[in-house]
Amino acid sequence: MIHYTAHPTREGWKVYLKPRVIGMLFLGFSAGLPLLLVGGTFSAWLRDLGIELAAIGFLSWVGMAHSIKVLWAPLIDRAPLPLLSRLLGRRRAWMLLAQLVIAGALLGMALTDPRENLTLVALWAVLAAFGSATQDVAIDAYRVEAEARHRQAAMAATYVTGYRVAVLAAGAGALHLASVDSWTLAYGSMAALMGIGVLTTLIIAEPAVSVSSATQHFEQRVTDYLEGTSHAGWQRTATAWFIGAIVCPFAEFFQRYGRTALLILAFVATFRISDIFMGVMANPFYLDLGFTKAQIANIAAAFGLGMTLLGAALGGLLVARFGIARILLLTAFMAPITNLMFAWLAFIGPQTYGLILAIIADNVTGGLAISVFIAYLSSLTNTAYTATQYALFSSLMTLPGQFAAGFTGVMAASMGWIPFFMTTALTGVPAIVLAALLIRHAHPDRTRRPGID
Repeated sequence: MIHYTAHPTREGWKVYLKPRVIGMLFLGFSAGLPLLLVGGTFSAWLRDLGIELAAIGFLSWVGMAHSIKVLWAPLIDRAPLPLLSRLLGRRRAWMLLAQLVIAGALLGMALTDPRENLTLVALWAVLAAFGSATQDVAIDAYRVEAEARHRQAAMAATYVTGYRVAVLAAGAGALHLASVDSWTLAYGSMAALMGIGVLTTLIIAEPAVSVSSATQHFEQRVTDYLEGTSHAGWQRTATAWFIGAIVCPFAEFFQRYGRTALLILAFVATFRISDIFMGVMANPFYLDLGFTKAQIANIAAAFGLGMTLLGAALGGLLVARFGIARILLLTAFMAPITNLMFAWLAFIGPQTYGLILAIIADNVTGGLAISVFIAYLSSLTNTAYTATQYALFSSLMTLPGQFAAGFTGVMAASMGWIPFFMTTALTGVPAIVLAALLIRHAHPDRTRRPGID
């Protein structure tokens, strides 16, 4: 059954005073903090210490944990953790475990010199990335379950705000700390900041969860199927859990969209390739071109964050005015075009005005893309399986680009920066073609999200 719930206006701005809405601000901070510390800031640290571009490119693969989190999302959705789940509840237990893993891994990175033991640093980074991906899945599930549907927009708004503040801290903040002292202080401070997420998880209440009649009816087929088989005891229990947790969310999606589901998944997988493909090399590119760490922190990180938020706000307005489809196609065109701005920057050299213009183009476009793509992905999920289905989409969104990014160091070193950025622009062409096909065969503005009874 599909519901169309009018947005209640009686709460107004008071919705942001709800304890769980406020809590999402700090959980968003906890979710956003590790992202750059195993991504852009990590690559800047390695390059600053003289690590080769090829090694930096391959080490970007540690971020692939976010691209494959769909593999263990069903486990987080349904499996309790010994002791922790009894004390905190299922969602908070997984969040706390992930946060402690992240903090410990960041501290391990802080205390290890990549020039002496690059392998150990890489292992700490992998651990931090897997903890971060696990935390994302748990927080996504908590956000959906903790508040009513009409408050989900406020939950998302505070989450994104906290997330972006954390990105600023892990980007500009870490670069400034490294500039005035050392990378050990930078990563040690970031490990300590994970305490914000830990305290928030201990303070908030576990959400009460009820299974909808639609979900019960859909999963009743599992019971009916098992009654006709020879499975018994633990085999029957394990089979039922596997089908209900892993098969049902994906089966429901393909049942709803049919063959068009493959087109949708292909588009999701290619939409951000051009952005991710070149993003790993951004900070090494700035440093090689001659910009200082302070300039990168102030312009690329801090000013870039403002441009991203501006783009996201603009995207919200444009989607409301013109719908998802047109803006989705627009951003598919704009993303590879902005890559050419970096080729132009490589041509003119370390000119501050050039960096500012490139950051404006790239981050405003990125903000636009984030806004419209979240709206699109949200429209694809069934609220009965939000955590697992959204994990599928977000994993597909980053996996191809993240894998290809591993070779970017070799490419940049062998062909030079100008041809490199021109090549990354070409990787955005498939998304443009698929966006056009999507509008023709599965128009985004005609998509309706199944609700819960």
